[in-house]
Amino acid sequence: MERATQVIGQSGAFLDALERASRAAALDRPVLVIGERGTGKELVAERLHRLSPRWDQPLVIMNCAALPETLIEAELFGHEAGAFTGATKARVGRFEEADGGTLFLDELGTLSMGAQERLLRAVEYGEIHRIGSSRATRVDVRIVAATNEHLPDKVDRHEFRADLLDRLSFEVVTLPPLRARKSDILILADHFARRMAAELGWDSFPGFAPEAQEALRDYRWPGNVRELRNVVERAVYRWDADDPIERIEFDPFTSPYRPGTSVPTSAPAVQTSDNNGDEVAACDVGPSDFKSRVAQFERDMLTRALADHRFNQRATAEALGLSYDQLRHALRRHDLIGTVA
Repeated sequence: MERATQVIGQSGAFLDALERASRAAALDRPVLVIGERGTGKELVAERLHRLSPRWDQPLVIMNCAALPETLIEAELFGHEAGAFTGATKARVGRFEEADGGTLFLDELGTLSMGAQERLLRAVEYGEIHRIGSSRATRVDVRIVAATNEHLPDKVDRHEFRADLLDRLSFEVVTLPPLRARKSDILILADHFARRMAAELGWDSFPGFAPEAQEALRDYRWPGNVRELRNVVERAVYRWDADDPIERIEFDPFTSPYRPGTSVPTSAPAVQTSDNNGDEVAACDVGPSDFKSRVAQFERDMLTRALADHRFNQRATAEALGLSYDQLRHALRRHDLIGTVA
């Protein structure tokens, strides 16, 4: 199975993780790959397979979180015809498909306790039972598993079998998040950008302007390499100039028209000041002055609204979109409670 995505990086933390994976690849032992989403766990699993003596045998991938619990065991171990409703014919499972090769179990921590028990037997004895069959089938499979969870904690909470964890954790490769690979960010960004430019038919890639490079380096990248790829490819395809790319948009949902979340009615949005209609903003003043200006604006707004509604508090609250109690609280905060009946 060939991948368009390559393992790219030169940071010490990333190279150490790759070196550990490479050393473990030659041994016919289980390996756990741990890392946040988007750190490249599947790519490392493929590296483990390609560098192993099983490189010319199947690499079978199963995402344990992508299937309902009722189907996971059938997917792993297969089933006989009539084993359950809808099983009209026999089907081999992922273990039999991977016989002689490697089975990569992604999102291992989502497996049910029942599936864990059967997985333990398969790993321990090299035998599986198709659902609906009493006959054991021998399989020769190397297990590589991945998760973004700390499995010892799940063991402590009785959500993961300790004996299975012991069996699978011969070697544990923990991938660093992108924020711990600062020196790799621009290398990866350049790689993804050039590939996108080629896809768009550009003659050359103009590079990133200094301010764009700084933004890329300073961002925290909660989605890691996968998020970086999306951000960079989006920036390239949206750029329509020959100059280096200056604009980086990290949040693709940014829009003045996107649906907003509910705003607490006790803090109504304010846009204009009482004196000259200018927007209330920090501008060139400090935070304390900004707060006092906002407080003054809110007090003036309350005063005007009360006057407009003849100091009827319930009518004033309704006009401002507040509850009666919220209005009373605001009046007390601005020492206006004595001005109304």
